[in-house]
Amino acid sequence: KGISRILPFRLFLALIIILLGIISSVITAIIAALVLVAIVSVLELDRTSEVRFVILACYSIGMGAVLTPVGEPLSTIATSKLNEDFFYLLKLIGPDVIPGIIAFGILAIILIHPTKKVWGLKANHGKESFVDILIRGFKVYLFVMALTLLGAGFEPFIKRFLLDINPFILYWINMISAVLDNATLAAAEISSEMDEPTIKAILLGLLISGGMLIPGNIPNIIAAGKLNIKSVEWARFGVPIGLIAMGIYFIVIVLFG
Repeated sequence: KGISRILPFRLFLALIIILLGIISSVITAIIAALVLVAIVSVLELDRTSEVRFVILACYSIGMGAVLTPVGEPLSTIATSKLNEDFFYLLKLIGPDVIPGIIAFGILAIILIHPTKKVWGLKANHGKESFVDILIRGFKVYLFVMALTLLGAGFEPFIKRFLLDINPFILYWINMISAVLDNATLAAAEISSEMDEPTIKAILLGLLISGGMLIPGNIPNIIAAGKLNIKSVEWARFGVPIGLIAMGIYFIVIVLFG
């Protein structure tokens, strides 16, 4: 409650969204999502505000985590398939992703209007032990390993069908990431023979649309599961936000490449 006297409540929520998005590339999307759940579990938020806060934070985490190979499976797969160094994705899409993370924080100030503004304890949504985190991490490792093999198997398909497709088309096709895990799609689509504008279009399309629905990204799945957010609740807010973000980023890609 002491913090609430220093920071306006919605500004606090915005800073949390931005911070989690930035550090998710270092602590991983899984840990960032668990931190988000822990924060939500001690905030007195009405249901609408809680769902909006979680969705905006998951968008931020999902985008920020891709900036390094340790952040999430998508970035690990992309870096591996492109045979690039640790900071390649940060240099390639960092200038696009970081402003997006800040924008999601600003959206929290605009779109979240809590009916309760007291920061107090409420019922815990379930604890995540250290062993649980290790098991979850091991499952992700197996998942990434399987996707690496899948990506290698898709190379002939990519060379035959995807290399000549317009990047703008690939960008919008990747809206299917809303219902399919974006790391799987990255493994199936990205090739080291693609130029950087195409790779950027693919990645941004996957990152943004991955936040629209619960199955699209790991942070969504973790947060929705822990906080009992239903698919309809998520879609009601997540889809419009995602479509607007897709439109804005498309204009940026067209104008600035």
